[in-house]
Amino acid sequence: MSRMGREAWAARLCLRMGLAAALSPGLCTLAQQTPPPDPPQQQSGTGAQVHTGTSSGLELDERIRNLLADHQYFQIADVLDQLPPDEAQMYRGILANRNNNPQKSIQLLEPLIDKVTASGDTAREKLLRIALAEDYLRAGDWAMAAKAYRALDTRLRDKLTPDERDAIEMPLRMLPLAADHPPMTVDPCEPFVMQVSKDPLGLTDVPVFVDAQPHSWMFDPTAPFNLIARSLAHEVGLRVSDEVATIHTLTGKPMQVRVTVIPRFTIGGRLTLRNMTAFVFDDADYYFPGTKYQVQGVLGYAALQALGSIKITAHATIEVHPEQAIDPPATSPAETAHAKEPADPAASGDPADPLGAHFFLDGDQVIVGLGSPGNERMFAVDAGGQQTYLTSRYYDEHAGDFAGQKMSTFSIPTDPSIPPQPAFVAETVPLDVGGATVRAHYIQVLTQPLGSAALDDVYGVLGIDVLDQLRSYTFDYRTMRFSVSPE
Repeated sequence: MSRMGREAWAARLCLRMGLAAALSPGLCTLAQQTPPPDPPQQQSGTGAQVHTGTSSGLELDERIRNLLADHQYFQIADVLDQLPPDEAQMYRGILANRNNNPQKSIQLLEPLIDKVTASGDTAREKLLRIALAEDYLRAGDWAMAAKAYRALDTRLRDKLTPDERDAIEMPLRMLPLAADHPPMTVDPCEPFVMQVSKDPLGLTDVPVFVDAQPHSWMFDPTAPFNLIARSLAHEVGLRVSDEVATIHTLTGKPMQVRVTVIPRFTIGGRLTLRNMTAFVFDDADYYFPGTKYQVQGVLGYAALQALGSIKITAHATIEVHPEQAIDPPATSPAETAHAKEPADPAASGDPADPLGAHFFLDGDQVIVGLGSPGNERMFAVDAGGQQTYLTSRYYDEHAGDFAGQKMSTFSIPTDPSIPPQPAFVAETVPLDVGGATVRAHYIQVLTQPLGSAALDDVYGVLGIDVLDQLRSYTFDYRTMRFSVSPE
């Protein structure tokens, strides 16, 4: 999880209900103590050089690295055949990583480790090692993931940016606790619908059974790990490790984490996960006195992956089509996109799909390409963020729409450390989501870069205020498609 992602998650918890003053001391200090971002460098601004990577004089490899940092995955796929075989293989592996296909990414990247390391090209080595470490983590190979993050830290720590060092703190310190854990398995399950609720923080709580005892856990697509409160772990008789890891980047204060294995964990009373690893936090770390709300647990990426296709509806339900299905029917044309292996834009060459827009995983970010084929604009989708806003990249392309309008200021909801920014308000913004038009109303549009690559390199952040206006929206992790049903 990137520093921006962790700040956003912690800040959402603090700000959603105006709880900052009521929280335990220190819970929201990360956003307060983090210094304002450095002024944007030329390579992370909003000029055409970074956004397209096509300025004269750039070597092809450097151009691809710029495109990768800019989330331009479709463009990368178009030029890989111009690279030497080993370089093309590395970037195909990284694209598979972004496309949520860790097994394919591992197959492509593992054979290159020794050669890239021996080359002395630390920039390429860093790209490769970060992607490979994420692959092992997503694949649930705890031992290999722990080894990969340790090697990344040992070899390249002085080459990592502050954001990158923060991003590896949790897996670097927590994964050794789980290195000998068995892999999680998922029982086949028929599609089902479960009723969900909003917790006092405004986030979605999902009904779960922890070894046959009912509870509600927070549903967070950006969390890389499953988390469980220590009191709940003891209540259900789980064995909690004596070893601890101390982390700082999740809540901004020292936080001791242990680990456990949940033998049987059931989501919605239907989908059963066995030997699910969960990291154990002290209750006080996620208790909110203002609403007397105690977070019991957090469902992270592994659980979402097992859910397969997740359709969130306006009726407080989630429709699930599990990755492991019982007696799946023969595929019809409409179901072709439900193949187990995610669709690969590098293989098809065509990002268009009537069933939705392609989305990607970049660290903890969910990045979706909106717009007509060949003219996509990359947005971050934050199903836990309260407010949608557009960045200076959007403004640069639509500045004429705001001529004569009065400018105001806008505070970034997920990062209070950034001072209020000059912004306009767009009355209506049409968004093309795989052929379906979503009309977002009264959206803040920033006019200047923030100096944060996590925000400046996308056109906007789509939050729950827009998503809640839809009849439904779907994340299909099997096909990597994001689709919507507008009102």
